[in-house]
This record gives sequence, C-alpha cells and structure tokens, in this order.
Amino acid sequence: MPTYNKLVRDRIPEIIQKTGKNFRRDVLDARTYEKELKVKLQEEVEELLRASTKEELVEEMADLMEVVYALGQYAGVEPSEIERVREDKLANRGGFKERIFLIDVEDD
Repeated sequence: MPTYNKLVRDRIPEIIQKTGKNFRRDVLDARTYEKELKVKLQEEVEELLRASTKEELVEEMADLMEVVYALGQYAGVEPSEIERVREDKLANRGGFKERIFLIDVEDD
C-alpha cells in the first residue's frame, strides 16, 4: 500500500472510495494544516517549474492558485483582496512583460 502523508484536495477520499480501495485519512489541526499548506505550495511550485507543455503549465498554475487561495482563506484573506493588491502593484510597479533583468544599481 503506497504511503502519501500529504495534504490532498477535499474530494480525493471520495474519488478513491469510488474505486473500492481502502485508505486511511486524518483531519489536520489548524497549526498542522497551515504547515502542510506551505509544503503543498512548494510541491506545486516545483511541479509548475517542471511543466513542459501548455496544458501542464495551465494545470499546475491552477493547482498553485488553489493552494494560494487556501492559504489566504486560512489567514482571513479573500481572493478579491489578493487580486486588488496584485492590480495595485501592477499599476504602481509594473508587471513582468518587458522582461527587465536588473543587473546592479550604483550606491550613493
């Protein structure tokens, strides 16, 4: 029996159950949940970096956003607040479309 010991999406136990397989699961306390969300965030970033097709890229971006939203929800931050701050930063500091790579800045 494979051992996973990782945070999974809410419907995964239901999906496994439909296959007729036995499994064990637990519900995490708040502190462990936050820790495991951060582990999941790192896992999703690594998967995004390994994506080699547009479809994989979109899939991993969606997974990454789901974890970001879950972390936000845990901290009492709504997706709309994240989007508002993103838009403010875009307006005030720009995005990354121009591919600018800063090499150095002269000291005073």
